[in-house]
Amino acid sequence: MVSGIVALILLLLAVIAIVVLTGKYRINAFLVLIGVSFVFGLLIGLPALDVVVGIKNGFGGTLTSIGIVIVAGTILGTILEKTGAALSMTRAILNMVGKSHAPLAMNIAGYIVSIPVFCDSGYVILNPLNKALAKESGISMTVMAVALSTGLYATHTMVPPTPGPIAAAGTLGADLGKVILLGLIAAIPASLSGLLWATKFAKRYEIEPEIQGTYSEIVKKFGKLPNTLLSFLPIVLPIVLILLKSVAEFPSKPFGNGDFRVFLSFIGDPVTALILGVLCSLLLVHKGELKKAISDWMGEGIKESAIILVITAAGGSLGAIIKASPITDFIKTNMASMHLGILLPFIISAALKTAQGSSTVAIVTTAGIMAPLLQTLGLDPALTTIAIGAGSMVVSHANDSYFWVVSQFSGMPVNTAYKAYSSATAVEGVVAFLMVLVLSLFV
Repeated sequence: MVSGIVALILLLLAVIAIVVLTGKYRINAFLVLIGVSFVFGLLIGLPALDVVVGIKNGFGGTLTSIGIVIVAGTILGTILEKTGAALSMTRAILNMVGKSHAPLAMNIAGYIVSIPVFCDSGYVILNPLNKALAKESGISMTVMAVALSTGLYATHTMVPPTPGPIAAAGTLGADLGKVILLGLIAAIPASLSGLLWATKFAKRYEIEPEIQGTYSEIVKKFGKLPNTLLSFLPIVLPIVLILLKSVAEFPSKPFGNGDFRVFLSFIGDPVTALILGVLCSLLLVHKGELKKAISDWMGEGIKESAIILVITAAGGSLGAIIKASPITDFIKTNMASMHLGILLPFIISAALKTAQGSSTVAIVTTAGIMAPLLQTLGLDPALTTIAIGAGSMVVSHANDSYFWVVSQFSGMPVNTAYKAYSSATAVEGVVAFLMVLVLSLFV
């Protein structure tokens, strides 16, 4: 076995290899993570058979902990998209704040919609409304695009059941209820910082929205939208149940030690809670489309979850090999004295995100790197998960698919998108991390 410093240098080279292979050469992240796990394990001197066992155990263990949750969350997001529930929630928010505050309305809508729906999909779903509101309110499309995209981005990277945060929480062994609560809190100033950046900075770039109809026409074109309360229920119910489970398991046992606490722990388990959320989402489906929803829409959600599952599990494989290396002991005796603390996962995640583009890959890879080091560095798993999510926002640019979704769907020239949108993601990620520092004073 190599020394701790050599293993750390090899890990740094492994991270660089992940960035180059996934970012520059666009090789699938699953293949890269598994390949790097093999090479890293052999180079640090692990016996060949131990490398294989470690990769298999890391892969399987990760799927055991969060596999069903990721699939259920993806199915839930698909049904909310197909039924028009996302538009229904947006309409309710717009009615509350008014069209004169259209950027705020879309920022809030993005914050809520992206909890179960991928930010890319969320932007595509809400973009027609965003354009229509920009036209009716006379606000530049640049302002509206940045306001919506940053709202979506905040919860996408920090709040389960979005797959990235779920994967990180599972890898780090964090309490999911705690991650949801802290993520929702940290995402508020992050989202609002994007809104402020949009209204104060991005407004200097005037872009006229190209629309095919008014706000009312777009809603009408979609057909009858689901009931507002029913639209929110599939999102709110799992979150509330998971939070109740966390409260029930506090050391003080606020619900006692009887059957009621056991019941809350059962329905608040992420697997149970997300399955109940999926069942609730079926209430949004028109009777004539129920069979289609159960077969086609759910099937589509399962297919979409597959890539997340294998990348997440591959990240678990890398984490298992790192855990078997001498890096943990090295950090315990050397790097812990540097007092980087919660800044370390933020820096690693931000570097990975900026270099290779995918927030999910940045989150999964950083979680795999940090998992064996948490106890040594004395970091809270839930706060570490949020810090990783904050780093995965810094910076969205040309190597990120979301950058192109935002710029192309909103009609922003690339140079304008760099100035208005990419800069906003940098601000948003830093603000989110500052909120993590504030939360660390109380957690």
